[in-house]
Amino acid sequence: MPTFSDAYGVRIHYESWRVPDATAVIQFAHGIGEHIGRYTELVEALNAAGYSVWADDHRGHGQTGFEQHGGDLTRMGRPGPGGMRAAIAGVERFGEVIRETEGDGVPLVIVGHSWGSFMTQHVVNRHPHRYDAVVLTGSAWLQLGFTNIGNLNKRFARPGGTPVEWLSRDPRVALDFMADPYTTDRTMQQLFGWPQSFSLITRPSKQIPSELPLLVMVGSDDPVAGERSAIALLRDYVRRAHLVDAQLIVYEGARHEVFNETNRAEVRADLIGWLDERFATD
Repeated sequence: MPTFSDAYGVRIHYESWRVPDATAVIQFAHGIGEHIGRYTELVEALNAAGYSVWADDHRGHGQTGFEQHGGDLTRMGRPGPGGMRAAIAGVERFGEVIRETEGDGVPLVIVGHSWGSFMTQHVVNRHPHRYDAVVLTGSAWLQLGFTNIGNLNKRFARPGGTPVEWLSRDPRVALDFMADPYTTDRTMQQLFGWPQSFSLITRPSKQIPSELPLLVMVGSDDPVAGERSAIALLRDYVRRAHLVDAQLIVYEGARHEVFNETNRAEVRADLIGWLDERFATD
């Protein structure tokens, strides 16, 4: 995998799946305890629809974490020096790497899932003119009382199950997650600590252009936040940034990972349809 180095000298590993004459370029930011290898189906669907995709393994995760921790898989997910601030800066720098390669002539869309969506909110606040659209999945309004900091698996635990049934209704997703040596079921609080986790608290910047398209996609049974928090997030973007193109899609019965849910084909089609409406030309 190609790499770039962050301010602490940590090499961030990434992949790019580029297509000729791309309609737009997608920067994908994955969630906590996982890596970009879990999103092969999504990448293939976006490529088939004419979109190039770039995705990095964040600080402490995937190939980045494997190298960072000297191959010690028990430390996967731990961010290392700089903590949350360095992890966000890595996503921020990755956007620059993409622009340096792709140039300014093609739209750049950031798609952030879960923790990746939380970091995306910070990156978009800092660089409100870098992106041509924003998609947040499994996301939340980053205010106290609007995210679940307790046991995410409590409602879904079953005899003989795993600690990650909360990810998807598809039982294979939980089994594959637990069998993957590059994933961890440790929580953000366990990996980063409470102070750094709380440092994610933010609100949309008033400097975000009102014409920036925003799509929020969540499952109604997402234990991280769900519909109530997603509605609050969307309303805050509209209230503070005066967005004129902001949409929320709630998938009834779906849990946290909408791209890995039983209705994943519908979710992918919705994303591509939304992108096509804004970027595809006849």
